[in-house]
Amino acid sequence: MKMKAAILASMLALALGAGAARADEDKGAKAGANDNKPPKGFKALFNGKDLTNWQGLVELPMRAKLLKEGPAALAAEQKRANEEYLPHWTVKNGILTYDGKGQSLQTARDYGNFELWVSWKIAKKGDSGIYLRGNPQVQIWDNPIGSGGLFNNQKHAKDPLKVADKPTGEWNTFRIIMVGDKVTVYLNDVLVVDKTPLENYWQKGKPLPARGPIELQHHGDRLWFKNIYIKELPD
Repeated sequence: MKMKAAILASMLALALGAGAARADEDKGAKAGANDNKPPKGFKALFNGKDLTNWQGLVELPMRAKLLKEGPAALAAEQKRANEEYLPHWTVKNGILTYDGKGQSLQTARDYGNFELWVSWKIAKKGDSGIYLRGNPQVQIWDNPIGSGGLFNNQKHAKDPLKVADKPTGEWNTFRIIMVGDKVTVYLNDVLVVDKTPLENYWQKGKPLPARGPIELQHHGDRLWFKNIYIKELPD
């Protein structure tokens, strides 16, 4: 009997520990009263209610290939991507929540020059990023290097100037300014990338596309986003 009681006590402790870990991971997940309300001059890419303005991932090379076949081919692939990937991106308490089991989410529209605000949260060892014009990426991760760098750059700087991340489980905010191929990134009001060219990932050595989708990157981890605002800038 004593052994059974000890086993039951151990199982209960494990269950409570797992519940506490999940509660800690989700701490602060609820959106505040002023979340998802764009400031003057900005538009909300995420309305805090549903996936309006967003679609499943169709990467730029695939999109270019399908467009050669005709609009119907691209539409069919987009329908498939939406059906397969969108169920993994849900809205809970005003938070865009990803379960880590699908694929990236991208805007339904393409953008050229813009200022983008986005708040994000990851768990320990989490990994994600923000694709600009369909190209990777402004890095998000739990890493001593820090987030905000242009991770896929080969010729230009790819690491952030400073580490400005808050501890995992807390909300961080990017302010990203893209003009031409040059990207400036503020993380939690700290300048981490200063007018650095973002390189064309899909066509090495060629100019960055003038327009393309903004993407929230899948990397197999749970993710949380809110307060995604954009202001389009002149070409």
